[in-house]
Amino acid sequence: MKKWLLLLSMGAIITSLTACSSGGSSTADKVTSKDGKTILTLSVTESTPFYQTVEKKFEEKYPDIDLQINAYKTGGQWGSGDYEKYRNSMNTAMLSGKSMDIIEVDDLPFKEYVSKGFLLDMNDLLNKDQTLDKDDLQMNILNGLKVNDGMYTVPLGYMLRAFVGDGEMLSNANVKFDDKTWNWKEFEKVSKEVIQKKSGTDEVYALASYPPELLFQEMLVENYAAFVDPSAKKATFDSTEFVNLFEQVKQMYEEKIVTSEEAKPGNQMFNSTSITSPIDFIEGPYMLFDQPKLLQSPQAGETGDRKGSRVATIKQFAIHAKSPVKDEAWKFISFLLSEEVQMLQDREGFSMLKSMNEKKIDDLQEKVKNGEYKLPNGEMAKVSDEQFAVFKQIVQSADQYVDLDVKVLNIAGEESVAFFSGQKTAEEVAKLIQNRVTTYLNE
Repeated sequence: MKKWLLLLSMGAIITSLTACSSGGSSTADKVTSKDGKTILTLSVTESTPFYQTVEKKFEEKYPDIDLQINAYKTGGQWGSGDYEKYRNSMNTAMLSGKSMDIIEVDDLPFKEYVSKGFLLDMNDLLNKDQTLDKDDLQMNILNGLKVNDGMYTVPLGYMLRAFVGDGEMLSNANVKFDDKTWNWKEFEKVSKEVIQKKSGTDEVYALASYPPELLFQEMLVENYAAFVDPSAKKATFDSTEFVNLFEQVKQMYEEKIVTSEEAKPGNQMFNSTSITSPIDFIEGPYMLFDQPKLLQSPQAGETGDRKGSRVATIKQFAIHAKSPVKDEAWKFISFLLSEEVQMLQDREGFSMLKSMNEKKIDDLQEKVKNGEYKLPNGEMAKVSDEQFAVFKQIVQSADQYVDLDVKVLNIAGEESVAFFSGQKTAEEVAKLIQNRVTTYLNE
């Protein structure tokens, strides 16, 4: 997902938003087209075949509504400065109260909009909607996105972040751990024990082909809330705790628990992966391990029991609070959650409908059983029924939404290279990250 720097001064935004929000709700009337249809506007970053299909199907279902999609970009690559211009234009529209009725808010500072009353709380609209089966919706995802108990955004889908372990190696080593509660310290301890018990002349690693800055970012994701307070626009990357994170990563490479080099087949314990569809449960893990074991990623610090995997949403939409066509706007949001849209091939990620995810997993299971599915290397996939049950459980229980800013992660990753290459000390890099992030948060 793309993250863009905000050109406008955040201080100016807050001042302007406060001034705009004091004006109350809009009294604008609905706008109609020449043929009498209610015009509903949708702002998206890029025009895609998916949006074109959705527009066609939505207008067929609601012939009295003219959905007009305004895409910032209609093709080609994003050039230098394009993202900044996009965010600038979106913030200007928000500040002036002239935004589109529905906004794709990925990578926009939507929490600022929420705090100043510019986005509509859709809780009541969802509760009153008679077209959606609430029991079939992935409410754990929707609830995870709430701001102050308000539902201001609705995603099209979601993806998961997970660890995959070599089930055979872990079983033979007989090392006990609970992935629902383990943290990075325990990950280090478990890895050392398995490495010590693994016989052979080749080096065995917990993670291979894994640059230290990538592992550092992975660990920072789990620790993000400890170092960044977005509401207060403050960061504590110059703290002792953050410096210790650097040292912990460095130690794992020095002790050869993790390596940037490629490991020989059978000499890697874990793999960190993104899962965006049921097929990802098979293709990645079963290409890497004969008996893959799906695990939750290690947590930060002293942690408690978790029920679900970490979640990242795909395409979030919000309704402008001053839209004169809120009911029509909700019809579109509700339409995005309908089976008709959720089943579209171009829609990315897992579905927001439980039944659809289950059906896709069942279909994949049937193909595997009948020998109709092969791995990318041409071999047959040997996946047990028990594993498919695990897949379902992971998808349905995913609820660990991590509220973070990818721009901040990118800053930390970029600057961390100087430490891992030996050019700067951990304290020096931590101060650089602190300064850059503080500047960014207050822009």
